[in-house]
Amino acid sequence: MTDSSGEVAGILDQQLYIGGANRRFGDVAIDDVRARADELRAATGFGPTARVAPVAMAWRELVMTMERAGVGIVSELDGPTLVELAPKLWVVMPGL
Repeated sequence: MTDSSGEVAGILDQQLYIGGANRRFGDVAIDDVRARADELRAATGFGPTARVAPVAMAWRELVMTMERAGVGIVSELDGPTLVELAPKLWVVMPGL
């Protein structure tokens, strides 16, 4: 994936159901990111649910990245970071 402005805009415009509502990924606040990471971590287990673990870790990575950058919403992160994390978060499907 390359860091083109169109690619970043597409990532930011992806719709997610998070925090009880459909939202644009770029508008998701750090508290909702933290809650998603916790929710996915709680859903991780054995068998089929073990597949959730890497996604849960990616959402936790997003929390830490946002905290380090001192940002409150996803769209405040830089483009290369978004391009790197989006497939891990399943905001965009890996390999697309």
